[in-house]
Amino acid sequence: MTPRGNLPSLSLNDAPWPEAPPDALSAPDLYDGIIWRRSLGFLVDLALNGLLYSVLGVVFWLAGVLTFGLLWPLGVAALAILPFAYHTFFIGRQGATPGMALFDAEVRTWTGERPDYARAFLMTAMFYASIAATSGLILAVSLFNDRRRTLHDYLAGTVVVRHSRLAGPGA
Repeated sequence: MTPRGNLPSLSLNDAPWPEAPPDALSAPDLYDGIIWRRSLGFLVDLALNGLLYSVLGVVFWLAGVLTFGLLWPLGVAALAILPFAYHTFFIGRQGATPGMALFDAEVRTWTGERPDYARAFLMTAMFYASIAATSGLILAVSLFNDRRRTLHDYLAGTVVVRHSRLAGPGA
């Protein structure tokens, strides 16, 4: 086995488009209703995160009681990183969180590939940072561009499209 045999491929063979994503005028079906799909998907993800918070909260509360409070700081840290871990894991693994997948939305890189974990983390971190800094007003950026990209999409080099409308081997 050659040393290069273990390296990931840098080819765009699994991407549905070779360079920049299709323009909304040439492929409007890729972006059809994507703002509503992302919003509703986020609400589903928020509910799933709430369920995870509840379960982990009880587990860490019991663990804290059994250890006389020694594990409560670990519980607080775990609950603080839960949204980052949730979004990074699902976007990096399959290109969409469960809520996004439910509403047929998928994150792709600017060149059409599924994002890796590093890009998924960057997108998630930029999302939470921009939301915290502007109380959510920054999401209005998506209303003023053809591909309905948000600021964290621009910063992470991603675009969100309809998964069912993708054509190509990477779909």
